[in-house]
Amino acid sequence: MKLIKKLLLTHTFFVIGTIGVYGQKNQKFDPTNAREGEKVEFCHQHKKMAQLMQNPEFAAMYEQDKIAFDKLKNKAVPKGVVYKIPIVFHVLHNNGVENISDEQIYNAVEILNRDFRKLNPDTATVQSDFVGMPSDVEIEFVLATKAPNGTCFKGITRTSSPLSYQGDDGSAQVTAIRNGNDVYQQSWPGNRYLNVFICGEIGGAAGYTTNPSAWSATSMSNGIWILHDYVGSIGTGSTGGSRALTHEVGHWLNLDHTWGSNNNPGNSSSCSTDDDVEDTPNCIGVTACLLNANTCNSVNDYWDYDVRDNVENYMDYSYCSKMFTPGQTARMRAALQGTTTGRFNLWQTANLNATGATGELYLCKAEFQANRTTICLGDSIQLSDDSYNVVNGWNWEITPATGWSFGSGSSASSQNPMINFSTSGLYSIKLTATDGTTTDEEIKSNYIRVLPESAVLPYWEGFESYTTLANLTNWEVVNPSNNNAWTIENTTGHSGAQCAKLVNYNQTVGNIDELISAPIDLSVIPSNEIVTLSFRYAYRKRTSADYEYLKVFVSANCGENWAQRKTIGGNQLSSQTATTSWKPTQANDWVTVHMVNVTSNYFSENFKMKFRFEADGGNNIYLDDINLYAGAPSDNLVLGIDGLNDIQDIQLYPNPTEGDVHIRYNAMKNEKLTVVITDITGKTVSTSLVTSKEGSNLIILPTDGMASGTYFVELGNNLKALKFVVK
Repeated sequence: MKLIKKLLLTHTFFVIGTIGVYGQKNQKFDPTNAREGEKVEFCHQHKKMAQLMQNPEFAAMYEQDKIAFDKLKNKAVPKGVVYKIPIVFHVLHNNGVENISDEQIYNAVEILNRDFRKLNPDTATVQSDFVGMPSDVEIEFVLATKAPNGTCFKGITRTSSPLSYQGDDGSAQVTAIRNGNDVYQQSWPGNRYLNVFICGEIGGAAGYTTNPSAWSATSMSNGIWILHDYVGSIGTGSTGGSRALTHEVGHWLNLDHTWGSNNNPGNSSSCSTDDDVEDTPNCIGVTACLLNANTCNSVNDYWDYDVRDNVENYMDYSYCSKMFTPGQTARMRAALQGTTTGRFNLWQTANLNATGATGELYLCKAEFQANRTTICLGDSIQLSDDSYNVVNGWNWEITPATGWSFGSGSSASSQNPMINFSTSGLYSIKLTATDGTTTDEEIKSNYIRVLPESAVLPYWEGFESYTTLANLTNWEVVNPSNNNAWTIENTTGHSGAQCAKLVNYNQTVGNIDELISAPIDLSVIPSNEIVTLSFRYAYRKRTSADYEYLKVFVSANCGENWAQRKTIGGNQLSSQTATTSWKPTQANDWVTVHMVNVTSNYFSENFKMKFRFEADGGNNIYLDDINLYAGAPSDNLVLGIDGLNDIQDIQLYPNPTEGDVHIRYNAMKNEKLTVVITDITGKTVSTSLVTSKEGSNLIILPTDGMASGTYFVELGNNLKALKFVVK
């Protein structure tokens, strides 16, 4: 009975059923449960088990588990048979450092298998009391390559969610992974996979797991939670934290801490308890590498003399863990024999075949990524093969076939080629991968956006010349949630008939949508001058409680790095509400913003700006008249032509007109200018942007839809209006 109680008084504190996960996030940090110098507790199991035992349903099943464990206690499991366990790593991230690389996970698997197969060379340097004792557990962990529905994958799933850092509820984290991962959005049964949940925060612990129990045998929760920086020894991991997963898997396979059934090493009362493994001496546990620790009288049926503590054991808290004992090995191998806990099914041949954990790998999916997907003219990208699970041949195709070239040392058959781009446009990439027998293709359409030549000041965008913002080179739409994105509104605008809009009404709380410009050349601006970024927006809340943000970022290096320069949120964005999907209908619906904090640090030839909207379930937002110019803020658009000296010989004809109006003029230089038509009352009828080339220019203005009467047309800024009549 004592053995069974200790078996379940290890790391367990999450089960599926009527019992929930008890919050840890707000608990006071207990330094006695942490390794020396660390700010997270290594385990929280004893507190959770005490809470779980208060549930009668769990307690009843616990008694049945004890009976099953008693039968396995002394069962001899022959050595020589290597058990393979399908393992899946579920990365739950919020797009931060916790979204660790595949390489870091592969490194963690290597360390786990190294430790369980006694392939770590440091076993040769154990303390003299334990020479010859480090044991090969003969258990190997194989990345699964088939999801529960048979979909081929690489043994890793990724889920983006703020819950990565809300570890007070492990069940909520599992639900987020189950419903939102990028491979298979249903349960990953715990009797088919060892699920490892990698998060940014798990309630104040470095890791935790469940012990073998019928209570959660088939549940996805029958796995291990672990912090991202305790996974592997590279990336965000470290050598000191790299054995944490080995420790947690030990618990998952029925091992207790070397000092017994509590989470507080260093407590002298632990000498009266043990871990029910005869060849691990009684001890109170350590939180540092105290090799000469001898904290309890360890004489027992196995030890006929008092030996030092086995601080180098993976189940202690030391920083020098390097071994399992033969007794621990027998106990873990016995844990795989229990038919009610889910562990037994994992290593069966049928399950290894079903999960693709046989070790026989082949190419099942061609995949790749680029280090950047939006670049400026003349820049390069690095393509990286991400095919799985075996590939030895590659062929790359870029469409269109011109405007690019392979970089030095790269070719169409390179695994990770460099591509140089000399022409703006949208480029599609196709990878054909092979393992020598199987071939697969991956095509990413319009994957690389090469931006046009940098625009010159003054810059104005009124969105008048577009029917959509999709697949443009001069505006990039970022819509991570793949729902409503920035697009064109063609029935209203501040200047002219159009503007950019984001239909935020009925969108999910937490959405982030971005609109990013093409490069603009600010390198000609003297460092002591002022540059102003002006824009106009129209917005309403849906309810008074909504708190949404419009943020503006700037970049000096074509978007490689961004700096936030403006934040407008909550009532500052608007205090007015509209309970139905809203759009502006009058001039005072628009707000003009002037920014003068685009400093000389950003006076580069590849300056870019980004508008980000962060949703909170509110209403729609509209954006117009994005105007970047040298000088102090102006409430009027700054549009290019400075005065009469920039253009000459202006002619307007026919006048009166029954059709189009023609304006012919000579320009002294290449410049952009706006053409604004107003009626006799001063109301703007239309606004358009044209590019003047040095020399003779002709503008044709249609008058369809304009009522008979007198109108005025202005070319650029500060020019005298030209009068014409529509019959």
